[in-house]
Amino acid sequence: MAGQKETPEDCYEIRLQECLDDCWASWFEGMELTKEPEGETCLFGKLPDQAALLGVLRKVQEIGLTLLSVRRCRRGAKASPSSK
Repeated sequence: MAGQKETPEDCYEIRLQECLDDCWASWFEGMELTKEPEGETCLFGKLPDQAALLGVLRKVQEIGLTLLSVRRCRRGAKASPSSK
């Protein structure tokens, strides 16, 4: 959100329309991959800064995946793959 400073404890949830195998996790900065029942994939994890987030989003674009949403989670948040 605009005006809120990012901290190292913040994490991100990135939802993709496609279903990815776990082997892609290392390519996405080590983010946790969760396959959703609807055939979607949720990437979840901590990123050090906005530049790292943009790097992950560029990779999503490079391999032609469909981005559904990006959400910044608060400090101490745990992965919530079933929440939308």
